[in-house]
Amino acid sequence: MSLRALSVACWPRRVAWILVYSSVLFATPPLSAGEPLPSYLEDRGPGVSLGLFGAYVERGEWVVYPFYEYTRTSAFEYKPSELGFSGGEDFLGKTVEHEYLLFLAYGLTDRLAVELEGAVYAKTTFDKAPNDPSAVPPRLEESGLGDVEGQLRWIWSKETAHRPELFGFFEVVFPFQKDKHLIGTQDWEASFGFGATRGFRWGTLSGRVALAYDGSGDQVELGEFGVDYLKKLSPRWRVVLSLEGESDELSLIGEAQWLFSRHGMLKLNCGFGLTEKAPDVAPEVGVLFHF
Repeated sequence: MSLRALSVACWPRRVAWILVYSSVLFATPPLSAGEPLPSYLEDRGPGVSLGLFGAYVERGEWVVYPFYEYTRTSAFEYKPSELGFSGGEDFLGKTVEHEYLLFLAYGLTDRLAVELEGAVYAKTTFDKAPNDPSAVPPRLEESGLGDVEGQLRWIWSKETAHRPELFGFFEVVFPFQKDKHLIGTQDWEASFGFGATRGFRWGTLSGRVALAYDGSGDQVELGEFGVDYLKKLSPRWRVVLSLEGESDELSLIGEAQWLFSRHGMLKLNCGFGLTEKAPDVAPEVGVLFHF
């Protein structure tokens, strides 16, 4: 095995040790309760919602979230032309993805936040559909920089005892991988969305929907949509349940959040595909820090 291959193979073990070490290093008791929050904020606390499940950022606060995600899709829809070969017919292949990502966010005001997320290293293995007669090889593999995207998020109207919070977001995905087909983004992509959040005694509900523009086409269509449920079980534990999708892909995602420190939270989640073309399984693990 080459040194480069050995280094890549050791990535999962390195990430696991970093996450464990960070959890132990920053494991301190949660902040003692100050002024009691309104009942509708008890699950999440104040701040602008981020593009992460159950994550919020306050004014002047940084959020740093390194994480790893594995995704397996047994019905990956593709055209041979999208992989650099001749053929415009749709087929269903298989993919396995490994991504090591970094998420950053900053609270500009109590109503406005900015975030950036990128797959600093991504590796995707693709297996051709058995009924694909094109010149696509039986297996393709790509690695390198993955998707990089930025978001601006804001609160239209804050939640009160009588009305939900209304928020909006604008996302841009950067075309940093024009020469790749399986990883990264080849054309500019953008989406604009809005949502609402409401806290109840039995948990907090949040819904969102977006319109998306794909730079490879000339039309705007329905983008990602989702409904999330967040519940604080104790001062240290919260759970999230989310139903989200895009186009004909729909997934159910469950997440456990352990607040091991006043500055840190361990996030463990896994998504399961509910429709044919959605990823079969997509577990994720990471540690989120507030500064």
